[in-house]
Amino acid sequence: MMESLLNYVVWDPNPAVFSGFERLRWYSLLFALGFIISQQFMVYFFRKEGQDEVLVDKLTIYMVLATIIGARLGHVLFYEPEKYLSDPIEILKVWEGGLASHGAAIAILFALWLYAKRTPGQSYLWVVDRIVIVTAMTGALIRFGNLMNSEIGGKDTGSDYGFVYAWHAEDILSTLRVPIESIEAYKPEDRSSELIQNGIVPVNIEMEISKGAFTVEDLEATLRRDVKYALTQFYTTREYLAEPLETPLNLSVEMKGDHYLATIKTFGKTKHPTQIYESLSYFVIFLILLGIWNKYKSRLPDGILLGLFLITVFGMRFIWEYFKAVQVDFEESMALNMGQLLSIPLVIAGIILVIRALNNGLKPEKN
Repeated sequence: MMESLLNYVVWDPNPAVFSGFERLRWYSLLFALGFIISQQFMVYFFRKEGQDEVLVDKLTIYMVLATIIGARLGHVLFYEPEKYLSDPIEILKVWEGGLASHGAAIAILFALWLYAKRTPGQSYLWVVDRIVIVTAMTGALIRFGNLMNSEIGGKDTGSDYGFVYAWHAEDILSTLRVPIESIEAYKPEDRSSELIQNGIVPVNIEMEISKGAFTVEDLEATLRRDVKYALTQFYTTREYLAEPLETPLNLSVEMKGDHYLATIKTFGKTKHPTQIYESLSYFVIFLILLGIWNKYKSRLPDGILLGLFLITVFGMRFIWEYFKAVQVDFEESMALNMGQLLSIPLVIAGIILVIRALNNGLKPEKN
């Protein structure tokens, strides 16, 4: 029994922070929180190394604009150029999703060059070495935001271990033509005998429905037709759930006081929670870079932290891409996907920077 409790998770959080206020989403909140926390870290870095803390506000503006513009243009150019270049106004719709970390990385490096060029007393590599510390932390928060959005998930695990992403199915079912009060997908503990280690696992979906003018028989007939269609004919439900096409919907409807309770017994596909893999790896990288800075501070050779950042972040990104589901159709025929191809030159650049920095050695202590 204990093993069945620990194997898979049915994941269905609402992407909105507050139910009923859909504009404020976890992804946006965590994205913004990353910049707020990063700014405070940069103030601390500047103070400890005798730099003017006022310049952090200027630096933050460069960072925010570079991240948003670069991530958006990176997605447009690397992943869907035909779609966006045929209708350029779509590029401005950042709120609809479509951001690429490689584009953000390139834009940030360019923006920091502009900042350093216009800021006497701070070299380009000195600034970037401090920025990458907080960038790793922000990346961890952003990937956690992807998890809360149930997006950028992984491939099928092929076992009873993994995440079943159920939010998309709940969202589709909420549009049915019945007065639904609530929907919840969960892992049923009484169906552990149906686990057969093939990546298809039991999932129950409970729907509370107002009585309205429905009889139990009418409601059951409507749900059998509409729910079966919703679970088998939409791309997102077919991607994350595994409702059998050839068998009738396993459905029961009970009267519960002033409402009906409909229980649907279906199946889900276990996926790698790659958002968690990436988020945890970026957070560990943040702690390592912070620890190195804390030990050496201004004695660090220029470029060492940037090099380590490029090697570790994009090296891990290269690995995690093997576990991610295909994001765009053209990647299906590629031996290495776009994320991996873009990571290779960044890792190589990081290796060069680290070798150069180690050859230069630590800077002398300041008097």
